[in-house]
Amino acid sequence: MLESVWLVHPDEEACAAFRARFAGLRGARVMRARFEELDPHDAFVTAGNSYGLMTAGIDAAVVDRFGEQIMRRVQHRIMADYYGEQPVGTAFVIDSGFDAIPFLVHAPTMRVPGSIEGTEKVYAATWAALVAIGAHNATAARKIATAAFPAFGTGFGGVSFDEAARQMAVAYRYFLEPAHRLDWETVTARHRAIIYDGANRVVK
Repeated sequence: MLESVWLVHPDEEACAAFRARFAGLRGARVMRARFEELDPHDAFVTAGNSYGLMTAGIDAAVVDRFGEQIMRRVQHRIMADYYGEQPVGTAFVIDSGFDAIPFLVHAPTMRVPGSIEGTEKVYAATWAALVAIGAHNATAARKIATAAFPAFGTGFGGVSFDEAARQMAVAYRYFLEPAHRLDWETVTARHRAIIYDGANRVVK
């Protein structure tokens, strides 16, 4: 069972947004740190692109830590399972080969690097990562209890820290409190929470 989600960024503005948006959500822990500085944990979730080209941003830090083998294995999985292009809104878990962080979750926020401002792609990637972790934990002998997330979409994606934190928090809340019925009332409430920030529509 996923017990703790670490929300990681070296910038205090991002951490403040995480603290505000994740307030009251069980197991959420904000950490002002770089990926390289993190304590051991079960899985790191990388906000990549659909082709597994891990050459910039947080992806590059992951490759520096785990070596080129991690990018090759991500790309092989994309070619094997997704015909060479992993859709945004999907995610998978692979072994990292390192005991300190045994798993990597690949959850693209964009097809190719570029702006995703004004979209729900941060939510979609976060939700996909959480669902992939849940599926892993349902069958794997070694569970993921602690997963670390960067601020999705805030680099090349151009999403503000506050909006990224908002969409990520909505996904995590839905993961903690899954729907127990599927009807239009439930769907409408969930959809509104994703695209509106209070009374303001922020996803176009």
